[in-house]
Amino acid sequence: MDIVIVTGASKGIGFEISQQLEAKGKKVIGIARTMPEDRAGFVSADLSDTDCLENLITSIIDEHIEIATSFTLINNAGIVDPIGLIGSVQAEVIAKAIAVNLTAPMLITNAFISRLENFENKKRIVNISSGAGRNAYEGWGTYCTTKAGLDHFSRVVALEQATAKYPIEIVAIAPGIIDTGMQETIRASGADAFPLLDRFIDYKEKGLLSSAEETAQKLIAFMENEDFKAVGPIVDIRDY
Repeated sequence: MDIVIVTGASKGIGFEISQQLEAKGKKVIGIARTMPEDRAGFVSADLSDTDCLENLITSIIDEHIEIATSFTLINNAGIVDPIGLIGSVQAEVIAKAIAVNLTAPMLITNAFISRLENFENKKRIVNISSGAGRNAYEGWGTYCTTKAGLDHFSRVVALEQATAKYPIEIVAIAPGIIDTGMQETIRASGADAFPLLDRFIDYKEKGLLSSAEETAQKLIAFMENEDFKAVGPIVDIRDY
C-alpha cells in the first residue's frame, strides 16, 4: 500500500491533496493542528511545537512500514504571517513562522530519511514551496526567507541522497497562487504592511487565483507522472 503523510492537511491544498489521494486508494495520514470532521487517519499536532515532531513521524512510519509499498511525505503546512516591514513585526510571530515553515519540515524530513534509510521501495518528499522563496517581496521578509530556506534545504537533501544506497527523491514545488485562507489573510493586511496588497486584491477580483482542488490535481499528476531526479529539486507547478 502507498503511504502518504501530509502536513497541514485540514484545509486548503493539504486537505484537497489528502482527499484526492484517498480516492485513489492511498493510505493518507494527515497531520494538522485543527482536525476536520469525520476524518479517520488524522493526527493532531501543532507544528510550531517542534520537540514532538521526530517521535511523531517515527511512530507513523513504524505503524505502517509492514504494509507499505511506498512512502511519500508532503510538507505542506505553512503560515504567511507576520505580514509587515521588518522592524515593525513581532518577534514571537517571526519565531512561530520559522518553526512552522522551515524548522518543522526540516525535522520531519530528517526523521523520515533516518527511519526509512533501509527501506528499499519508493520514497519521495514533496516540499510545498512558493514563488516568494525565489523572489523578494516587501512585507514578506519572514515568509520569503523561510520558503527560500526550504528550497535550499531541498537542494542539499537531493545532493546527499544521490549517493545513498536506497535514495529518497525530493522536490520543492511552488504551487502557484491559490484561493485559500492564506490569500484571505494577505488581502486583510494593510498597504503599509504589504505594499503589494492591491496586486493580490486584483488576483481575487479578476479570477486569477487557482482553486485548491485544481492545484491538488496538478500536484498529484506531477507526483504520479514526473521523474523527480530528472526535473531537479526546484520546480514550479505552472511549468507542467
